[in-house]
Amino acid sequence: MSIRPPAAQPDPDSEPYNIIPVHNLLADHPSLRFPEVRAAASSLRAVGNLRRPPYAQWRPHMDLLDWLALFFGFQYDNVRNQREHIVLHLANAQMRLNPPPDNIDTLDAAVLRKFRKKLLLNYTNWCSYLGKKSNIWISDHRRDAASDHRRELLYVSLYLLIWGEAANLRFVPECLCYIFHNMAMELNKILEDYIDESTGQPVMPSVSGENAFLNCVVKPIYDTIRAEVEGSKNGTAPHSVWRNYDDINEYFWSKRCFDKLKWPVDVGSNFFVTNTESKHVGKTGFVEQRSFWNLFRSFDKLWIMLLLFLQAAIIVAWEEREYPWQALQEREVQVKVLTVFFTWSGLRFLQSLLDVGMQYSLVSRETLGLGVRMVFKSIAAAGWIVVFGVFYGRIRSQRNLDKRWSPEADSRILKNSNKMAVGLLWLPVVLIYLMDMQIWYSIYSSFWGALVGLLAHLGEIRNIQQLRLRFQFFASAIQFNLMPEEQMLNARGTLRSKFNDAIHRLKLRRCAVIEAYDCVKHMILAIITPNTEEHSIMTALFQEIDHSIQIEKFTKTFKTAALPLLHAKLIKLSELLNKPKKDTNQVVNTLQALYEIAIRDFFKEKRSTEQLLEDGLALRDPSSAAGLLFENAVGLPDPNDGSFYRQVRRLHTILTSRDSMQNIPVNLEARRRISFFSNSLFMNIPHAPQVEKMMAFSVLTPYYSEEVLYSKEQLRTENEDGISTLYYLQTIYVDEWKNFMERMRREGIANDDEIWTTKLRELRLWASYRGQTLTRTVRGMMYYFRALKMLAFLDSASEMDIREGSQELGSMMRDISLDGLTLEKSLSSRSLSRTSSCVNSLYKGHEVGTALMKYTYVVACQIYGTQKAKKDPHADEILYLMKTNEALRIAYVDEVSTGRDEKEYYSVLVKYDNQLEKEVEIYRIKLPGPLKLGEGKPENQNHAIIFTRGDAVQTIDMNQDNYFEEALKMRNLLEEFRRYYGIRKPTILGVREHVFTGSVSSLAWFMSAQETSFVTLGQRVLANPLKIRMHYGHPDVFDRFWFLTRGGISKASRVINISEDIFAGFNCTLRGGNVTHHEYIQVGKGRDVGFNQISMFEAKVASGNGEQVLSRDVYRLGHRLDFLRMLSFFYTTVGFFFNTMMVILTVYAFLWGRLYLALSGIEGSILGDDTSNRALGTVLNQQFIIQLGLFTALPMIVENSLEHGFLQAIWDFLTMQLQLSSVFYTFSMGTRTHYFGRTILHGGAKYRATGRGFVVQHKSFAENYRLYARSHFVKAIELGLILTVYAAYSPVAKDTFVYIAMTITSWFMVLSWFMAPFVFNPSGFDWLKTVDDFDDFMNWIWYRGSVFAKAEQSWERWWYEEQDHLRTTGVWGKLLEIILDLRFFFFQYGIVYQLGIADNSKSILVYLLSWIYVFLAFGIFIVIVYARVKYAAKDHIYYRLVQFLVIKLALLVIIALLEFTNFKFMDIFTSLLAFIPTGWGLILIAQVFRPLLQRTILWEVVVSVARLYDILFGGTSYIPDCYRKKEVQERFVIEGIDVVNRPQRL
Repeated sequence: MSIRPPAAQPDPDSEPYNIIPVHNLLADHPSLRFPEVRAAASSLRAVGNLRRPPYAQWRPHMDLLDWLALFFGFQYDNVRNQREHIVLHLANAQMRLNPPPDNIDTLDAAVLRKFRKKLLLNYTNWCSYLGKKSNIWISDHRRDAASDHRRELLYVSLYLLIWGEAANLRFVPECLCYIFHNMAMELNKILEDYIDESTGQPVMPSVSGENAFLNCVVKPIYDTIRAEVEGSKNGTAPHSVWRNYDDINEYFWSKRCFDKLKWPVDVGSNFFVTNTESKHVGKTGFVEQRSFWNLFRSFDKLWIMLLLFLQAAIIVAWEEREYPWQALQEREVQVKVLTVFFTWSGLRFLQSLLDVGMQYSLVSRETLGLGVRMVFKSIAAAGWIVVFGVFYGRIRSQRNLDKRWSPEADSRILKNSNKMAVGLLWLPVVLIYLMDMQIWYSIYSSFWGALVGLLAHLGEIRNIQQLRLRFQFFASAIQFNLMPEEQMLNARGTLRSKFNDAIHRLKLRRCAVIEAYDCVKHMILAIITPNTEEHSIMTALFQEIDHSIQIEKFTKTFKTAALPLLHAKLIKLSELLNKPKKDTNQVVNTLQALYEIAIRDFFKEKRSTEQLLEDGLALRDPSSAAGLLFENAVGLPDPNDGSFYRQVRRLHTILTSRDSMQNIPVNLEARRRISFFSNSLFMNIPHAPQVEKMMAFSVLTPYYSEEVLYSKEQLRTENEDGISTLYYLQTIYVDEWKNFMERMRREGIANDDEIWTTKLRELRLWASYRGQTLTRTVRGMMYYFRALKMLAFLDSASEMDIREGSQELGSMMRDISLDGLTLEKSLSSRSLSRTSSCVNSLYKGHEVGTALMKYTYVVACQIYGTQKAKKDPHADEILYLMKTNEALRIAYVDEVSTGRDEKEYYSVLVKYDNQLEKEVEIYRIKLPGPLKLGEGKPENQNHAIIFTRGDAVQTIDMNQDNYFEEALKMRNLLEEFRRYYGIRKPTILGVREHVFTGSVSSLAWFMSAQETSFVTLGQRVLANPLKIRMHYGHPDVFDRFWFLTRGGISKASRVINISEDIFAGFNCTLRGGNVTHHEYIQVGKGRDVGFNQISMFEAKVASGNGEQVLSRDVYRLGHRLDFLRMLSFFYTTVGFFFNTMMVILTVYAFLWGRLYLALSGIEGSILGDDTSNRALGTVLNQQFIIQLGLFTALPMIVENSLEHGFLQAIWDFLTMQLQLSSVFYTFSMGTRTHYFGRTILHGGAKYRATGRGFVVQHKSFAENYRLYARSHFVKAIELGLILTVYAAYSPVAKDTFVYIAMTITSWFMVLSWFMAPFVFNPSGFDWLKTVDDFDDFMNWIWYRGSVFAKAEQSWERWWYEEQDHLRTTGVWGKLLEIILDLRFFFFQYGIVYQLGIADNSKSILVYLLSWIYVFLAFGIFIVIVYARVKYAAKDHIYYRLVQFLVIKLALLVIIALLEFTNFKFMDIFTSLLAFIPTGWGLILIAQVFRPLLQRTILWEVVVSVARLYDILFGGTSYIPDCYRKKEVQERFVIEGIDVVNRPQRL
């Protein structure tokens, strides 16, 4: 927050600028050398004879935007921002013209016209939809081309000025169309010199003056949205009672906006009424209601298909024929199948009733037509029921006189059974049928995605070995894909030139071989003394080699297999000769070895000693050599013989250059990046244009308060096990740490401790580059800027420039060093400025200007101003990033105090000025109020998007990274916007992600494998052939102008748009956009690495999908997509989470059904029925396959096979299983199910901050219990109890094998839900920590706390927070919650009849009398609690007396029951299985009725009993941990694995 008095307008010539000084075209700036920039700026200054604003002073430097601002009251900095925006875009567009215009100093009319049509296309479509005439008055005749040119500029400028100052109204694009429509009409009247009839003066705008547009147009609508949001009670109120952004926007989808709002805006209109009075407008277009029926309403075609197929299948299967078509040949079956038309019409009628029930609040006096349409829809659906009934009745009347189904058919299923048992038996089968298509989609997407990937050449180069095989084509691939087409035309030449080049390359290779051989020959003969026998032997050897070459029989005479041996010895010999101190003995040994290899291994035909003597290849008198052969024959040349030793050094280079190419990087990430980059060059990539002709783009990163740069304390602080973050990183990145320390020693540190003093900045950077920090993201995105500078240099550099600069360019690549995988250059030790870089010294001056025009990076640091005011270290670190990255801009929201409890809000853009050496403010645009009305992240993006530039914008999250080699391909990717995919060009370019956190821990690996298959194979199939890819993540590239006129790059309505990203894809598809996916370029992505982090992320995503089910976007997509695309959309978005929930519900249905069959005695009677056994087998097999998740793991295996090979994929899969990945994935299914279902029923979706840091801290059991008690532990206890009771009372369970086969997957799920939080918790099985955790848990349970206690401190506060969703849910949600809670009473109903005291009675009185036990237990508890409160403190003896009497009475009752009834002692323990679930069910129902019970004394009893139940649940959950051996603690140091000994994975 800051206090800033209003300032006068600065001098235009001295004001700071963002990218280019548009206000001063004579400034010394590299971008101003382009004539297109001057042409665009000059066109804006062509004010000509336009009427000057009457109430403001006109100055010579003013242009068309100033003219608009003075007339309509736009802000000064908004004008400056949009001036640069327009100039940059028009200049870049004109630079891309091919061929270039005749007059490059003048803005081309075609460029402006194309831009105007694209920018105002949504406005034109809006006018057409409403039947309104567009207010864009552009003459079709060219008689006044200059006037049209200026008018087009005015229209474009007006829209961008409106958009730039609209603040939160940018989320309501049709509202902006309405504003533009009216302001364009006023502009037209000014341009046409209209006269105001009321004053007789020239027409003036309805609103004008300083900040008039903000105060009179934007603020009234903003205040309405803000009031609606405040009425939502922070998003907890039902969506149906308040208007969100979509409701406000869709108000402008009808003509009533013109009748009601008028112009200027009538603040008395009912649109601005925000209470529930009759004048209140209410919801518009759609009402979001919480109900699972939304899934049926949105995807009715899917459910109708499934139900109709199910009905037809049941009818055909009922006949029990071997094949279905045999049954369909019978007329009776054909007639029965016709009943599917009844079902169809009934389902249509049901849908019409649901539409009426959920959307009735849309009907008002102004929208009576909508109500009439809903009524007629229901009447039409009912009419179809009547029509089909009449026709079917006529068919049945012709059948026969019996008109009854045969009684044999009925008895077939009802014999020895009942309808409920049959339903429970077949319910799991039906549930599996409903989600069966998800399995088939997994299979289809896996194999089709693999096929598409193969055709796209994915996985052709999987490793360095495969790269070596294709390395001969590598240079041509780079030339073809990364070299601009203009240069390629010059480089390609004719077929003859290509043939000559090939011959030339062969000649060069031949010359290199000849040179190497001659050098070896000269070197060896030079170091052997002439006129010696050894010299003559070597001369004879070389003569024989020369002769064999001359007669072309070299390969017949010598074995080429011996050449590597000779090669190794020659390298050693050249190294010995290159040493300053030459060891003659080693030279002799090497020559001896060379001679032995040549004589023994080199010749194909082995020669005897006599033959060697005859050929002169051996000593004539062997006895004369007392020692080695060359011992007395070596005479090294004089060290001053420079010519000889230069030749030896050259020979060494020739001999070793091939070996250096064979070296494989030690670092696995370096191998992966090299392989991917090489592979991508052989894929189908658009040709790259020159940098000057490429599309300009921006990158936008939202940031709030995450880590910027790890501090010294964060790196050194150790956890309870003595593990620090730095040690953790050193353990994971061993080779990178070794390289880093080697570089630090080379830079001057004497010992390792100096790393914490003199090289602390480098150390913090090294660690931050390996975490999920803003520093890593900024460094990655700035590779775009560096790549563009280098490519711009190469575009214009001559061959001589490149040859002379090859050494410097190589130096730059070493500095960049593959993102720090080998050697890193500290940002602090080397400025990135153009004057201090050794690489930039090669540049001619225009490269930086070109890169600045083509690339802008904006980080939306929302609270940067507050951080500066509080002296937050994060602010200093952000300033450091600006200082070291010249293309980086920071946008933030500044709060300015203007008086008591009054504040003004500004969107501010800042940069670091290298000349002034300080941070400078570029723009300050006033907002109508606080920024955050909806979800925080999209609001943050929205306020900063006005500072972006270019045709495209890439949305990058704060946990992402980029790579230099991938930045080189950005030009190619942007060319995709020019291609047609189908009938449309793309509006979103999907980009592949690489999850770089996979090596951090086993959990991170599991998450990485799951994410990788989704962001590669999954997105690939969605894009081609399904054509239903949306926007699922932040690397995607948006058509910027398409989206800025259609609501932005995300949606921000509170709660409903909590998954803000995907709604951009929904909006794009609904508005006719086109989304593609491209895998030749990748961006790094970090994921959560800790168990609790991952669970919170899964909860957020599941809750977001629950809210999507309610949204209008999903409803409209479900109805407007064709059938196949609708299926694809469902099963890849909300359908995936729904079917995950169905898997869990199938387990519930199966187990509860078996429990009912066992306790009712029906199971024993149907065991002998072969049909029932077959049905049971079907259920078990299906459940086993689905619950094990084999088919859902298939995409992961197939994608891994495609990119890394089949054997590697199988090995990785087996390794993951051994590391308990199935436990993790099963636990995740429970997380998704819980939060998805609860969000649909009750709401409660919210953003969950995960931290994204490294997890080296042990999480206490109390924390884990708070997170997983309701979602996993309680459900696991419930299912475990069912399995236990079933084992005790089921006749099937008597066969141990049958019981295990039937329940093994269910037990696996129960144990996974229990054990996962312990298994994947650092030091989760440390015995001392286990004891401490339980003590901490009990202290948390019993601590009552105060009013201000947090959930982390007090169980009671946490317990109340867990019920928040019941306070905000509707009546239907509460009713369904009660119905679901009634299942706990079934334990009591089923088990009491099994007690000995029941005496085999089946009377309902047994169950009713059992409730006496429940009331008695509650009564005893109340008595003891009352006694504790009254006597425990002062009269403790009375408290003990009450306890004694209660125990005495209980013993007497038990003795009496044993004596006078059939009560058995085991009944005491058996009854616990019945009555404990009953008590829990009563507590859950009491929570629903909390508003009524909280005022009574019963509520205190409920709270006390609930505390005891949580102690019971906590203890039960803790039992599996306590039974583990203490020795296993060494296996789980960090995240359940030993990071020191973890296996390396390629």
